[in-house]
Amino acid sequence: MSDKKGQRVLVVEDDLSILTGLSMSLRYEGFEVLQAQDGKAGLQKALDEAPDLMVLDIMMPQLNGYEVMEELRKRGSTLPVIVLSARGMERDKVTGLDLGADDYLVKPFGLQELLARIRSVLRRRERDEPQVLAFDDTRIDLRSKHVTRAGAPVELTAQEFKLLAHFVGNPGRTFSRDELLSAAWGYGYEGTARTVDNFVSQLRAKFEKNPDEPVRFSTVRGLGYRFDAEPRS
Repeated sequence: MSDKKGQRVLVVEDDLSILTGLSMSLRYEGFEVLQAQDGKAGLQKALDEAPDLMVLDIMMPQLNGYEVMEELRKRGSTLPVIVLSARGMERDKVTGLDLGADDYLVKPFGLQELLARIRSVLRRRERDEPQVLAFDDTRIDLRSKHVTRAGAPVELTAQEFKLLAHFVGNPGRTFSRDELLSAAWGYGYEGTARTVDNFVSQLRAKFEKNPDEPVRFSTVRGLGYRFDAEPRS
């Protein structure tokens, strides 16, 4: 695969022999590898480290694989996930796919098959996902992390960029302040509601035509904030 360089795969697996062997094989194929041996650590790395794909075991301590996926999707993450499981019943596969898995592989599995599925999911995601988000006169390049408004560059901190991309990538969805803290600062960050309020105000100042009467970055009273792709009447 010619474009693997720099692609990062997170392997979440409590069986050390499988974790070690799979990680070695992925590195040999040119991937960067992140590791976790329980669901809680895997969820944190998925949210904090922004891998390109996660290989996820189901039966794990702390959080099981289903709980990890459910939490990821609840927080708005579209991270591609390939499930590894000793559970091969149809209902188990359906549960995993319904929770947002991109593929499901039953143990024991062939290494070459798993590598082929990883490459397939990454190709599909690269083909399907936009690399540039836009609204009004603003363009957000997700690869270069470069933002312009009316053709002029907009200076953003890393947290502002993450929050902006999270909002614009999930139009119409209301996020709680805790979910937005995880999106911009990482899972487990000890921030406050005031932190989010301040950063939303900064985004409004930089991207709303009238920051005092926002039409894009809306407050949903009692719930949190929402980005509206089209201004609501």
